[in-house]
Order: sequence, then C-alpha cells, then structure tokens
Amino acid sequence: MINILFAATDSRWPEYAAPLRKALDALGLHYVLSRELAPEDVDYIVYAPNSDVQDFRPYTRLKAVLNLWAGVEKVTQNPTLTVPLARMVDDEGLTQGMVEYVTGHVLRHHLGMDAHIVNPGHDWPKLTPPLASERPVTILGLGTLGVACAKALRTLGFPVTGWSRSPKQVDGVRCLHGMDQLDKALETAQILVLLLPDTPATTDLLNAERLARLPKGAMIVNPGRGPLIDDAALVAALDGGQIAHATLDVFRIEPLPQDHPFWAHPKVTVTPHIASETRAPSAARVIAENIRRGEVGEPFLHLVDRTSGY
Repeated sequence: MINILFAATDSRWPEYAAPLRKALDALGLHYVLSRELAPEDVDYIVYAPNSDVQDFRPYTRLKAVLNLWAGVEKVTQNPTLTVPLARMVDDEGLTQGMVEYVTGHVLRHHLGMDAHIVNPGHDWPKLTPPLASERPVTILGLGTLGVACAKALRTLGFPVTGWSRSPKQVDGVRCLHGMDQLDKALETAQILVLLLPDTPATTDLLNAERLARLPKGAMIVNPGRGPLIDDAALVAALDGGQIAHATLDVFRIEPLPQDHPFWAHPKVTVTPHIASETRAPSAARVIAENIRRGEVGEPFLHLVDRTSGY
C-alpha cells in the first residue's frame, strides 16, 4: 500500500481529492490518500510550500515531495528536505493557461487595446499598430512555459528572442544564453516577457541599468516571479518614459500591499497572480505518474536541481 499525504491549505483538498484519486486509480495504484497520516508511514507528499509541513525529518520513509506549483523557491533551501523534490512544470493546464495569459497581454500591448477599451473622449486618433512581424518580443526564461509561449508568439508572427542561463534551441526562435548575452536579448525587446524562476541569481535581474537597455517605450509583461524586477527602478523607468507600460501578475509580497505605488500608477496593470494556476485534473495526472515512477524505480519527472534552485 502506498501512503500519500496531501499537504496543502484547507481550500485545496476539496479541489484535488477526486482528481488525484481518479488519476491514481487510472494507473492501477494501491494507495491511501489522506490529509492525516502518521509521518513515519508517509511514502509521498503532495505538497504546497505554504502548508503546515515545514520539517520533513519525521517522514522517515518518504520517497519524494511532489510540488503542486512550478515555483519551489520557498522549499528548495529547506535543510530538512533530503529526498527528491519535483515541481509542476509539465501540467498541460498550467502551460496552456500561461500561453493564453502571455499571448493575450502581448497582443493587448502590441495593438494598443487599452486606448480603445477605455474610451476617454470623442477623439478619432487613427493609430495603426505595426504588424506582429515588426514587433520584436523577448522572453527571458526558456523552460517549459517560456518555450510554449515563444512558439505561440512565433505562430502569431512575432519575431521572438529567447534568453536562458544555459544553451537552448527552439525552432524559429533566436536563442541567446548566459549573462554576457543578456543585454543583447534586451536591446531589441519592444515587448519583454519574464518567465524566469526566483533564485539568488535572478533577484533584481531587471534593474535600472537593464531597463535602460530596452528600446525606449518598451512594454513589460511579468507573469514569472516578483523579485525579478527592481520595483523602484521600474517606477522610475515608467515615470521617465523609458518603459511605456508594465503588466505585472507577481510581486515580492502577495497580495500586493494597498499602499504599493503599482496600484495607482497609470502605466501599470496589476493582475492578482492569475497568469497560470495549476489545474487540478491535469496536475493530478502529473503527480500520479511520478508516484508510479517512484514505485517501479523509474526516474522522477521534473526534479528540482537544488544548486540552481529550480
């Protein structure tokens, strides 16, 4: 019998219980899935980093921790976690949600839709946007989500540059890598999309100096991680006209504090961390497959590299 502990907030259990059981049953696994198991009996933990489980030492027969989110920055440095940690990066629902958010907001900024959604007066400014082929987009981060978004934007006709810390190849996308090529990736980005993980190496990656590398009037879409951007530097770049608009879905503190300048800034769109929510039915299939793999000795999918932090 496989003992699986569901360790997430109370609101998640009704959402995930049935899909997890369905996915586990479909693989023919014999299991107990519960929110309450003796730590010494637990084989796998289906995990959210904001759960009450923070000390993994009592889980003496634990085989793996299976994260419900793509983000693992709040658990990777936990010294009590010594078993494999997998993150949620190949959930088709999560990936499709991110593609829809990114393409939607890139198109919104590309077409200048805000001016037409909110009709401030009776002017008739005939401002024809360029075609997508004339609007270069750069994506920082070429993991599963970044690659999916890059391919979708290429299909729409945008010239896409992708940047990652290690070499990647994506058909139809100009791929750059390494810190020495970051400025080159920024300098053509009329629209910049941030899809990097939150690690010490990426904190404040988009600082005042790098914001100045972008073409004047560039637009930013950040559904990745809040600490990627230096908030004060972004506000200054918006006020000075270097950046035309920023659509932000993630923040250093969430919910975004009511007194934060982003709320009132006319060139900032705040969305409440909705870019890509994990969908229970598809996520459950990813988790069940990893449990199956653990039981038959196959490698786990989407393991986190503790040294890189993702």
